[in-house]
Amino acid sequence: MTTQTIDPTKAEAFAERMIDILNSGAVTLLTSIGHRTELFDTMAELPPATSPQIADAAGLNERYVREWLNGMVTARLVEYDPIAKTYCLPAEHAAFLTRAAASDNIAPFTQYIALMGTVEDKVIDCFYKGGGVPYSEYKRFHEVMAEDSGQTVVPALFEHILPLIPGLTEALERGIEVMDLGCGRGRALVKLAEAFPNSRFTGYDFSGEAIAYANSAVQRRNLSNVQFQVKDAATLEEFDRYDLITTFDAIHDQARPDRVLQNIYHALKPDGVYLMQDIHASTDVSGNLEHPVGTLLYMLSCMHCMTVSLAYGGMGLGTMWGQEKALQMLSDAGFTRVEIKQLAHDFQNDYYIIHKN
Repeated sequence: MTTQTIDPTKAEAFAERMIDILNSGAVTLLTSIGHRTELFDTMAELPPATSPQIADAAGLNERYVREWLNGMVTARLVEYDPIAKTYCLPAEHAAFLTRAAASDNIAPFTQYIALMGTVEDKVIDCFYKGGGVPYSEYKRFHEVMAEDSGQTVVPALFEHILPLIPGLTEALERGIEVMDLGCGRGRALVKLAEAFPNSRFTGYDFSGEAIAYANSAVQRRNLSNVQFQVKDAATLEEFDRYDLITTFDAIHDQARPDRVLQNIYHALKPDGVYLMQDIHASTDVSGNLEHPVGTLLYMLSCMHCMTVSLAYGGMGLGTMWGQEKALQMLSDAGFTRVEIKQLAHDFQNDYYIIHKN
C-alpha cells in the first residue's frame, strides 16, 4: 500500500478555502433573508441607524434584525460604528443589493441556495436510488424564477433581446403569432402583449400554479391578445402556426428536450424564427473551469434542473448541457440555420437565433 505524501502548504491553503466556503454559504443565506424582508431596501434609505431604528423602519422584530445585522457586519456587507452603535449599508453595496438597483441587484439570486436546501434529503436519496425530485417539491421555485427572469430577461427584452433578430420589432408591431414555451409566470409574454397589441401571444407551461398566476396578470391588465395554458411541451401538437417561438432558460430541464425541440420545429411557420435563451456553457466540464458562476450552475443542475427531468423519466440534460450538445440537438430536430449571440451585460446566457428554413 502506497502512502501519499501531503504537501502541508497546499493542505493549509485548502483548509483556509473551506473556511471561506463555509462563511460564504452563511452570507448567502443571510443575504437572501435581507432581500426577502427588504432590509437592504430599508437601510439604503436610512442614515446610519441603531438596530431598533432599523427594525422599526422595516416593521420587523428587533432581536432578529440585530442578529442579522451582526452577521452582515462580520461579512463586511454592512458597516458598524461601535461608539454610536449604528449600522450603515454603503451606497456601493446598495447598488448591488436593493430593488432600486434593478437588473444590477444580485441579492435575488441568493434565494436559490435556501430553496435548494429544502430538497437536499430527497436529492441524496436519488444518489442511492436514482430517479429524481419532481417540480412539486420546490415550493417557491416559480416565485424565485419569476424574480430571476425579472432581473435578466424582462428588463432586456426591448433594448437588447428583440434587436438580436433583425426586423422582429417591426414584425411585432404589424402583428404576428408568438408562443413562449415554458413561460413560467408569463412576465415576459405579458410585457410583449402590452407593447404589441397587434400581435397574438400564447404561453404554455407545465405548472398549473404558474399558469394561474399568469392568467391573473392578464385579467388585471385586461389584455385580450395573450393566453396562457397548462401544457407539457413534449405533448405539443401544433403545425406551421407561429412566426416566433421563444424559450427562456427552459429547454435543459425538460424531460424530453429532444421531443420538445422537434415540436417547436413543427409548430413554426416555414419562415418562422425560434429564439432560445439558455445557459452559456461548454458541454465538457473542462470548458467551464473559468466560468464565473460555474459551481453555482452545477449545483442548481444537480439540485433542480437535472433531477426534475429525471423525476419524469427524462434525459437529465442538466443546466450545463452546453453549446456543443445544444447545437447537436437542434440539428437533430431539423434546424440547420443557428446563430449564437451574447449580450454584453449578460455573461450567464447564450441567445440562439434559429431559423426553420
